[in-house]
Amino acid sequence: MCGIIGIVAQSPVNQLLYDGLLVLQHRGQDAAGIVTSEGSRFHLHKGAGLVRDVFRTRNMRSLSGNLGIGHVRYPTAGSASAISEAQPFYVNSPFGIVLAHNGNLTNADQLKQEMFTLDRRHINTNSDSEALLNVFAHELQVRASSIHLDTEAVFGAVAAVHQRCKGAYAVVAMIAGQGLLAFRDPNGIRPLVLGKNETPAGTEYMVASESVAIDTLGFQLVRDIAPGEAIFITPEGQLFSQQCAAETSLTPCIFEFVYFARPDSVIDGVSVYQSRLFMGENLADKVRRILPQVDIDVVIPIPDTSRASALQLANHLGLPYREGFIKNRYIGRTFIMPGQGVRRKSVRQKLNPIAVEFKGKNVLLVDDSIVRGTTSREIVQMARDAGAAKVYFASAAPPVRFPNVYGIDMPTRKELLATGRTHEEIAAEIGADEIIYQELDALEYAVTRCNFEVKQFESSCFSGKYVTGDIDDAYLDRIESERNDSTNSEKDKDLDLNIGVAEQNLM
Repeated sequence: MCGIIGIVAQSPVNQLLYDGLLVLQHRGQDAAGIVTSEGSRFHLHKGAGLVRDVFRTRNMRSLSGNLGIGHVRYPTAGSASAISEAQPFYVNSPFGIVLAHNGNLTNADQLKQEMFTLDRRHINTNSDSEALLNVFAHELQVRASSIHLDTEAVFGAVAAVHQRCKGAYAVVAMIAGQGLLAFRDPNGIRPLVLGKNETPAGTEYMVASESVAIDTLGFQLVRDIAPGEAIFITPEGQLFSQQCAAETSLTPCIFEFVYFARPDSVIDGVSVYQSRLFMGENLADKVRRILPQVDIDVVIPIPDTSRASALQLANHLGLPYREGFIKNRYIGRTFIMPGQGVRRKSVRQKLNPIAVEFKGKNVLLVDDSIVRGTTSREIVQMARDAGAAKVYFASAAPPVRFPNVYGIDMPTRKELLATGRTHEEIAAEIGADEIIYQELDALEYAVTRCNFEVKQFESSCFSGKYVTGDIDDAYLDRIESERNDSTNSEKDKDLDLNIGVAEQNLM
């Protein structure tokens, strides 16, 4: 999971891109990068770490121009932090193209082989984003007949990308001297929204992973970019759009609404906050059925993403809602951290209980989801250490039993707590007196209630059904083997999120 942004402005764009990436920081903490365009010249700066650490005043001054794209990186499929895989990526032909990508290509290995044997292009990293960039560059080169690029060639190249690339992808790119391009995979798995801002000098446009970036930068949300659609914006502010996929289906990732997206975002016409309130209502109904005779004294959320669900659950059941954990906001997300050892250590640093809310009480803890169970186990133990008489645990999402192959770094099936375990066994594993999971149909309905035009979802981590149709046990076995090899090779290395910065000016 990553965050992407692209802006065509009427004035220098570097500060807007920086501010936008700060707002999207929750989508990736591993690396950040910005490219701006000044005529036919690109200015690039990227590095490992948080946005605030990667960009200094001297870096921002070098990012001149009125067009630009940005990226915050969240590593997937067990990949390690590496400056070489920080985005955006660049190729010099045709014209010069920079690209940033959110998602994951499920046929990346095949594409890399085709690049070498058929397209005669070189892939220099393990990133599927570089493969996607080179596929697009090759297809554009085939269609570009002169130094003056037309939209027919651009949209034709995107159509070819849709034919060759499988998986999930939301993309922003710039073509030197030509304009900014954005497009979304035919299933609409990863989000991408369009905004605009009317100024005395003309209209400015922005595309971003979430509407919250558009709101906070003073732009107006226009609409979501449709599955399979591409938009192209010239430096002068002319916007062109076209559907580039033969078959499309709006199938957004359900985990965006459960966990990743900010609650103040609207994705595919769905208020993330409202959907989480509905999740809480549905989960309350499940709690009432599972624990009809249980005396619950207080409902406590696991901050931050479960707050809305926990609050609505408490209201629905007529129970007191309390904040029982204080969060240290200077510790990284435990879900994203590599290595169980680092994750275990960080839980205690990240959360601290308020003992008065636990002592002698039967507590219902509410979290957005349970993946490995490491965090849940630590939290339940913290509640007991703080004096809780009984600890019940509710998840706003169903049991996670399958890997996500579309851009979320889910563990292997063996590492997932719910795989092969009953509810009773899961409760015992995390030390809870009882565990209550949301039903999948109830979760999906909670989102659909916010926009009835969204009728289906990419929910493979719960159901094992992969919407692209190209995932089988052999594929999962292979990526899990690669993940295990990567983990074993890195397990003795310390993570350093500030390993350096790469900077270059590109023609």
